[in-house]
Amino acid sequence: MSTLSTVAKPASAPVVQPLLRRPNLVRKRDDIEGETPSSLEKRPKVSFDSIVEVRVMRDWENAPQVIQEEVRRALEQHALGDDSGYYQVIEVYVAKSKVEDNPSITTIRNYTQALLGNVSSLDKSCAGLVDAVLESQWLGRQEDYFTLYVRFLANLVSAQGIFLLDVLRMLVGNLAAALPSSGRLHDSPVISRSQIYLRVHRALQYLLQLIPSASSILSSVLTNAFPHRTDSKRAHATYVQNVLRILTYAPELQAEALALITERLVKIDVQVQVDIEDLAEEVSDGLMQKIPGIRNEFAEIMDDSESSDDESVFSEDLGNEETERTRSIKKNFEKMDIILDLLFTYYSQLIPVASTDSRFGALDILLSQFVNIILPTHRSRHTQFLLFHFSQLCPTFIDTFVGTCVKFAFDKVRHSVIRQAAAAYLASFVARGAHVPSNIVRDVFSFIGAELERLRTAHEPTCRGPDLRRYSTFYSLVQALLYIFCFRWRDLQYYPEDNSEDSELDDDDNDLPAIHATGKGYGWRSGVKDTLTTNIFCKLNPLKICSPVIVTEFARIANHLGIVYVFHLLETNKRVRLSQFAGSTASRSSLEYSQQERETALSARRDNESYLQLDGFFPFDPYHLPISKRWISDDYREWRGVPGLDDQDDGRGIWGGDEDDDEESEVEEDIKIVNTKES
Repeated sequence: MSTLSTVAKPASAPVVQPLLRRPNLVRKRDDIEGETPSSLEKRPKVSFDSIVEVRVMRDWENAPQVIQEEVRRALEQHALGDDSGYYQVIEVYVAKSKVEDNPSITTIRNYTQALLGNVSSLDKSCAGLVDAVLESQWLGRQEDYFTLYVRFLANLVSAQGIFLLDVLRMLVGNLAAALPSSGRLHDSPVISRSQIYLRVHRALQYLLQLIPSASSILSSVLTNAFPHRTDSKRAHATYVQNVLRILTYAPELQAEALALITERLVKIDVQVQVDIEDLAEEVSDGLMQKIPGIRNEFAEIMDDSESSDDESVFSEDLGNEETERTRSIKKNFEKMDIILDLLFTYYSQLIPVASTDSRFGALDILLSQFVNIILPTHRSRHTQFLLFHFSQLCPTFIDTFVGTCVKFAFDKVRHSVIRQAAAAYLASFVARGAHVPSNIVRDVFSFIGAELERLRTAHEPTCRGPDLRRYSTFYSLVQALLYIFCFRWRDLQYYPEDNSEDSELDDDDNDLPAIHATGKGYGWRSGVKDTLTTNIFCKLNPLKICSPVIVTEFARIANHLGIVYVFHLLETNKRVRLSQFAGSTASRSSLEYSQQERETALSARRDNESYLQLDGFFPFDPYHLPISKRWISDDYREWRGVPGLDDQDDGRGIWGGDEDDDEESEVEEDIKIVNTKES
């Protein structure tokens, strides 16, 4: 039982370890100072490049793909009513007051490209965004952006026709008033004003080629954008020049555009005449001769100068109404002169070099403007000289214009105002046209004589005496006859040495036989003397109704030439009171309406029955606009006195233009006083 006898040993007790001291993490100061940290030895040196531009990226300055998606989502959300992204896109095209706040040209280009890709989404609800793009600065950008912008416009009007009118208005508006600042953008090269206009024409031409039907809309836009008559001469000249340029690539607008220019020109023309008549007589008499010359350079209109149009006119003097009226007249004269010179230039390029059909087409345009605009307008003074010049380019044109005047003067259906005006144009053209041949003068004289015979035969049996209201057409034709005789009496003569009825007469006074200067031995063409005598001494008494100025000059010439003596009739007419023959319904207002004569400072000095007489206005009286006058100088017949009658004053008569020499110093003094007050 050894096992039982073995004494079990007790278990060994655990060994107790001594308590160890925890390590101290705080190093001694001496140890730290004595060694260099390894981390500082390994750190590299960092330097910054001073030429690197540091710029904060704005929200809109993203990559093209991001902007494309941004614009697409903005338009989608806008259709659903969420406009936050929509207005952010609009903000890109709104010019900021500070240059640095504007997006870069790259950003604008990216957004425009994005809109081009989403043009189908730009419906009517996006009108605000489209307006912002149309009003943005695009004409002064680089060529690549200009091309992109025009592509956007073309795609916009093709996909969304509702914006065509807005696009055309924007383009035409830039033709009317393109500011030099639009070509001077901070991030783009300088674009001159002429280049700006050229870019607008390129865009407009591209759109018209793309959408031919846009021409009809463009016509109304051109009408609405035409400068007001009170706008500056620069605005008028620039706009007219640009409209005429449009016709080079949109000839379908030719008739309407030229009629528009003529209509606005006539309004300025008439306003000038109204203002002149309202001025004091001593100022208005010399005003047309005192209009200062205008620089004949249209380049300055297209340059970048923003100088005032008033540099050549009077200084401000708001306290003097007459001074302001004079200043306005001078400015309107300058506008007319520039516009007329542009029109003369345009038609001169259109008519002579074109084919026969085109030449007659251009004349038809002028005749249409004459019939519809010029003829019905009372007191137009210069616009009609377009017809005066171009109608004398060839005999066919002369026949056409004369025939038109004859048609309207003899047409019983026309209003008496139109017939009177047509008779005045007919007489003035035949009398003043340097290229109107003698046979035309004689034919017109015969036509008028035949019509007077018809009217006299119809009216004389019931005539009580001279009455303008009842026999206005008869009197206007008699006055036309007297006016033609005063200027073209040489063409109505027949010399014994002439072998044929239609032989031409020598207009040189020095070659006339001495016997002609005495008024004896003249032979008159068949019917000339009878026509004058029969109508002058008839019961209708036309010399009492016709303008006293024309009657007086006719009496002098006719008496000197021995064709008819009327001075005794003039003395008798001094005792005739027209009011006793006027019909019961012939009130002063109705008679004034029949001949459209205004009561002015000039007419107020006449006798009280002047409203019962014809006005002495003839539309082709001397032309005084300094620049455009060059176009009609060779076409115009100046007044030539009668040999032996006007020799004492060098052949000058009442229409010579120099009969006011005795008063010239007085007129100049009056103008000088006005200028002194203004300055």
